[in-house]
Amino acid sequence: MNNIVPLGVFLQLCETIVMAGNNYIEIYIEGNKGIQPLSVDNYDIKELSSFLRNIDGLLSVGGKRSEVALKEINEGSVRLRLATTLQTMAVFAATISVISGNETLDGIDPSTAKTVEEIQRDSRIKGYTYSFSTGNSDKKLIITPSSNYKRSDALWADGEFYFYGIIHDAGGKTIPNIHVDTKEFGSLTIDASKEYLRDQPRNLLYHTCGIRAKGRQNIATKEIDRDSLVLIELFDYSPKFDKNYLNDLISKATPILSEITDKQEWLNELRGK
Repeated sequence: MNNIVPLGVFLQLCETIVMAGNNYIEIYIEGNKGIQPLSVDNYDIKELSSFLRNIDGLLSVGGKRSEVALKEINEGSVRLRLATTLQTMAVFAATISVISGNETLDGIDPSTAKTVEEIQRDSRIKGYTYSFSTGNSDKKLIITPSSNYKRSDALWADGEFYFYGIIHDAGGKTIPNIHVDTKEFGSLTIDASKEYLRDQPRNLLYHTCGIRAKGRQNIATKEIDRDSLVLIELFDYSPKFDKNYLNDLISKATPILSEITDKQEWLNELRGK
């Protein structure tokens, strides 16, 4: 038996969050549930919860998730109104303005691009049309089963990266990973295998180390897709200057570098100039 809790019943249990003026984000969902038009009476709470989790990438400012509250759920298929900060609204409005009608997600923050791709995939599977807007702007982002919002695969390449920082979490029941604080990239979540984490000779928590990982990087912007990072290995990291180690590297590199005629041109090629 399918235990579906209609949103019409759920609304009776919700406390209305009052917010002045037009400071809200609105999401309009159209479609069908079987032979019935989609409405608050047949849109399951579990489906709502899953959808709200999936749109986190559209509600972030500087990579940080802002506080967002469900303000209203209205009839007319399903209309969701979200109350949030003015800063988040401004970033959200700017994001949908850039994406709307363009159907290319190149140059968009990777987490935002991934969110839009997931909504596009969901739209095709369920046959829903999603319309995103703000209360103080006429600009809309409309995702339908026939739209095609995606990133160009040609702009993303696989690569290896080195990070340095402090591990503040490691493990996970279903998706094992490590969480590391870095000075250059902030907090990173890097997928790892259970076996590799299990076989570490010491506790990883609050250990300062180097991290070698693989993932994807945008060829044009050089931006790393944080959601693609997978751990290769951990290694001890000491910021202390080691003159002997540096001299050893120089002696190994000198014969190779001496064969390069135009060293500046070679460096420019490495830097993508």
